[in-house]
Amino acid sequence: MTARQLGSPELLLEEISNRWSDDREAGVVRYEESQGLWQVLDYATVAAVLADPLTYSSDLSSLAPTQEDFEVFRQGNFVGMDPPHHRRLRALVSQAFTPRVVQGLAPRIEALCARLLDAVADQDRFDLVDALAYPLPIIVIAELLGVPADEHRLFQDWASVLFSGDQLGEAPDMADLSRALEAIAPTVREMNGYMLEHIRARRARPGDDLTSRLIAAEVDGVRLEDQQMVGFVALLLVAGHVTTTALLGNAVLTFDRHPGTDAALRADPGLLPSAIEEVLRWLPPFAELGRRVARPVVLGGHELPAGSMLIAHLGAANRDPARFHAPDVFDVTRHPNPHLTFGHGIHFCFGAPLARLEAVIALRLLQERFRSVAVPSYEDIVYQNPAVILGVRHLPVEVVRP
Repeated sequence: MTARQLGSPELLLEEISNRWSDDREAGVVRYEESQGLWQVLDYATVAAVLADPLTYSSDLSSLAPTQEDFEVFRQGNFVGMDPPHHRRLRALVSQAFTPRVVQGLAPRIEALCARLLDAVADQDRFDLVDALAYPLPIIVIAELLGVPADEHRLFQDWASVLFSGDQLGEAPDMADLSRALEAIAPTVREMNGYMLEHIRARRARPGDDLTSRLIAAEVDGVRLEDQQMVGFVALLLVAGHVTTTALLGNAVLTFDRHPGTDAALRADPGLLPSAIEEVLRWLPPFAELGRRVARPVVLGGHELPAGSMLIAHLGAANRDPARFHAPDVFDVTRHPNPHLTFGHGIHFCFGAPLARLEAVIALRLLQERFRSVAVPSYEDIVYQNPAVILGVRHLPVEVVRP
C-alpha cells in the first residue's frame, strides 16, 4: 500500500479528526446549547464516564424518539442496557460467543478473503469496499448465525439502509432522528421478522451455529427469549460488521496517506496488529457514545442534572496528549495503545476480537496478493455519513501484482 497525492487537499475524515484537538482545547467538559447536550472530550473523563454505568446510563430510551419496530430490537440490545439486566444478557451471549468460537473462524475468514480477492484477480483497479471490506464481515456473521448462503445478500441490503444516514445532517437533532427512524422502520420490521423466523427454526432444529448456542445458553436458570434473541442477533449483524468494514477501509486509506507505512509493515509483518490498533485510535468508526445522566453529578466543575444527555467523545479522547505521546502522529509501532474505540468498562465491545481477527487476515492477504495497493484519486472516494459512522462507502484502489 503506497502513498499517493500527498499534496492533495485534506480528506473529509482527516478534516473531522483534526477538529477533535481543537474541540478538546475549548473545554474538556462543556454544554452544547445548539444540541442540548453535554460533551466530554478528554481521555480520563471519558474513561470515568464509561466505567460508571450507575451515574451515566446506557439506556437512552427516555431521551430518544420512540418507534414500535425499534422497541422489538431494543429488548435484546444489551448495549443500551444497565446493570443488572445488562450483566445477565451479556453473560448469556458470552457463553455462545467465546474466544474459542472466534479463533475457530480464522480458517474460514482466510478462505473467504481469498475467494473475494480471486473475484478481482484480473482487475488492476477495483472498489476495496465492494470487493472485500463490505462482503467479508457480512458473510462471516451470516455463516456464524447459520443463515443460508443464498440469503446473505439480505444482510447487506439491510445494513446499507440502516447505516446510510441519508436522512441525517452532521449534527442531527431529535426531529432528524425521528424522520430517520420512520424512514428505516420498514427495513427494521423486515429484519425483525426474518430473525424471529430463523430463531424459531433453529429452536425446532438446532444446528452447530451461534443461534443454536444462544438458544441453549443459560445463566441462573434463565435463557434468552425469542424476542430478546431478535435484538441480539440484529445487534450482531449491525455492529458486528460495520466496524470491520470501516476499519478495513480506514486502514487502507490511512496507510496510503502516510509514506513508509506499507514498507514498514511488509518488512515486519508482526507490526500488523499494532498498526490495526493505531488505525482504530486514529479513526474510530463510532467516535461518540451517548449516555444519560442518571443522577445529579459534578463533572469537570460543571453540575449536570439528572436526565441530561451526555456524549463521551472517543475520537477526542484518543488524541489526548495527557494519555498518548504525540497523539497527532500516526505511528504503527505505538505501544501501549489504550485507545477507547471499543469502549471501556462493562460495555466494552464483545465483538472486538472478531473485528481484529478479520482485519489482520484481510490486510495480510492484501499484502501477500499485491505488491502495492494505492488510492489513485482521493476525489473518487465516497464517504459514509460521519454523523453515523466514520468510514468510506466506496474506496477505488489501484493494485500492482508481484
